[in-house]
Amino acid sequence: MSRISIVIPVLNEESNIDPLFERVETVFQELSYDFEILFVDDGSTDQTLNTIKRLHRKDSRAKLISFSRNFGHQIALTAGMDHAKGDAVLVMDADLQHPPELIPTMISEWEKGHEVVYTIREKEDSVGILKALTSKIFYLLFRSLSSTQIPDGVADFRLMDRKVVKAFKRIRERNRFLRGLTFWVGYKNIGIKYKANKRHSGKTKYNWRRMFNFAIEGITSFSSLPIYLSVYIGFTMGTLGFGYGCYALYIKIFTQHSIPGWASTAILHSTIGGLQLFLMGIVGIYVGKIYTETKGRPIYLIRDSVGIEGRDDT
Repeated sequence: MSRISIVIPVLNEESNIDPLFERVETVFQELSYDFEILFVDDGSTDQTLNTIKRLHRKDSRAKLISFSRNFGHQIALTAGMDHAKGDAVLVMDADLQHPPELIPTMISEWEKGHEVVYTIREKEDSVGILKALTSKIFYLLFRSLSSTQIPDGVADFRLMDRKVVKAFKRIRERNRFLRGLTFWVGYKNIGIKYKANKRHSGKTKYNWRRMFNFAIEGITSFSSLPIYLSVYIGFTMGTLGFGYGCYALYIKIFTQHSIPGWASTAILHSTIGGLQLFLMGIVGIYVGKIYTETKGRPIYLIRDSVGIEGRDDT
């Protein structure tokens, strides 16, 4: 029987583990596939780890990879895909906002020959205007700055054929934006719209700071255009500054009028100084990425695992 591997990153999700497994199990009772769930514990501090181990003792299809510390959501997804053995791999979140009941539709599209079945979150009235606007701006910027095109609202809820997972396993960069990589690798894909459920329990791990960092990571991982943009901005500001200097000299020499210097100088210096810091920050982000990659450290470290083929640390 063919098997579907389901990769689920978890961080302090103890109260969501059992309900999620039960709903997935119910879904697969109507399917002609076996399944396994690889929970990737990303440094939980609650009882998530013990809950998964207890579930594994009841049902061996629940498996565990536990990191030595928090490595991040994208790295957790990567570790799960590295160890998944299914003919297809499905990734989803643990908070039940990604409805397991959509899995049969995703499998059906995979059976039709689509090698990547991704999902698009439909707009909801409950989502704030600011969050919806910033999301739209991010995807617009991403498409404008990158040759990799991804649609608005694409989620980390997707199914990938085994050959796609093998392609992902060859990509070992540490600064990872899997939503972009899903489209970068190519292959035949199709999108499915879904309505997100309310979080079953617990609190979201994505605050505004993490969302902003995630957006910066995504754009800079797929485009070097901001570097060139900084050159254009610098050239433009230099030209404007030179023009302003010529104007100031003209006023001084030919009109004999003294120029009120402190206000214009302060404005000019603060504007150029701010732009310089901004452009240096852009360059610094890319330099930091280079530094991280050249150190050659492992992408993640596993402290514990249960039920994983080829390794079991308990």
